[in-house]
Amino acid sequence: MDSYDDKGVGGGVGGKVGGGGEAVGDPDARTVPEPRIGPEPRAEREPRTDSEPRPDPGLRADADHHLTGAEPRVGMAGLSFPYQVVAAVALSVIGLIAGIQLAMVFLHVAPSNTLTKQHGEAVDQWIYPEFEQNWKLFAPNPLQQNIAVHVRAEISGPEKRRTTPWMNLSGEDGEAIRGNLLPSHVQQNELRRGWDFYLGSHDSQNRANGLRGKLSEQYIRRIVMLRLSGHDYGGDVLRIQVRSEVRSVAAPTWSDERISTKPSFRVLPWWTVTAADLPKGSADAEEADQ
Repeated sequence: MDSYDDKGVGGGVGGKVGGGGEAVGDPDARTVPEPRIGPEPRAEREPRTDSEPRPDPGLRADADHHLTGAEPRVGMAGLSFPYQVVAAVALSVIGLIAGIQLAMVFLHVAPSNTLTKQHGEAVDQWIYPEFEQNWKLFAPNPLQQNIAVHVRAEISGPEKRRTTPWMNLSGEDGEAIRGNLLPSHVQQNELRRGWDFYLGSHDSQNRANGLRGKLSEQYIRRIVMLRLSGHDYGGDVLRIQVRSEVRSVAAPTWSDERISTKPSFRVLPWWTVTAADLPKGSADAEEADQ
């Protein structure tokens, strides 16, 4: 009987089997977990917060340059060797041209010297006409005169020819400039520079000095005819005559210098108007061309 009580049913030793099939009273017995149906649960990652610093690629690159000892190259040093050669040659050529330009302009405006006497023709070929300068270094006598250019014309009338009064072309330019904040280059310099061009290429007897004298005369004739085309004289312009009126600038009130302000005139001969003198696009010019 005793042996029966010590043994469990079904051959189990030292324990009883409960209703759930688990061994009861045996401390060394292992608990078998129940099988789980479905996939294993994934471990959840903690969300990334914006407060966490992110690596800066620029700092990393700086750190790499610091470690390697290399500095970033800028300017021409950043170019490849062939491009560095091309850039160096281009800069050298530009610098050479700029130096020649400055030297030529200096010789052009400088007083007469040994270089200008020996190489004056080369200097003029470089300067004219694009880089012409109308000023001189150390000019001893600045301009102290007021010069006005006048013109009158001979008009063909229904019965006979008639001559117009003298018209002040310089006065018209002055009226156009006065009160104008942005006067045009034509109003300021066309007539003035054209007249200076004529005086510099003619002698006191109005005889031309070479080809530039003939060119300056044609220039003055075209300027005059362009100005006359804006006036209606009731007939065709057959001839024109140009003169200049020169008046010395009066001395200031605080000066004791005596200067005569009476005008002096330089009158040019009459010029017969040709088709080359007429403004382009005018009816008279088209008829003359035909």
